Amino acid sequence: MIRTALICALSVSCLAPAMASSFAGSSAGASSAGSSASSASTSDDDKVVLQARDDAASFVASDGRIRGARLEAALRQLREDDADARTASDMQLAQAILAL
Repeated sequence: MIRTALICALSVSCLAPAMASSFAGSSAGASSAGSSASSASTSDDDKVVLQARDDAASFVASDGRIRGARLEAALRQLREDDADARTASDMQLAQAILAL
């Protein structure tokens, strides 16, 4: 759910179309146990991103000078989860977090 919103936010912020197209991964062929574990992991990832909103706001408002620990964790998580997020700047990802 958060990833879908992040995709929309990133595409609105004029990122390359290829980047916005693959944020939502697929779990084709996963067993129900695998899906359950995947869902729990995604939920934890979503929490990390949502908890970074205040840090993202400070980062954007300070033009990148204030970097909070929660924002750093969210940026790391987003980039670990999706190769396309690795090409986005910290500012673009922070703005996308705020748009959620």
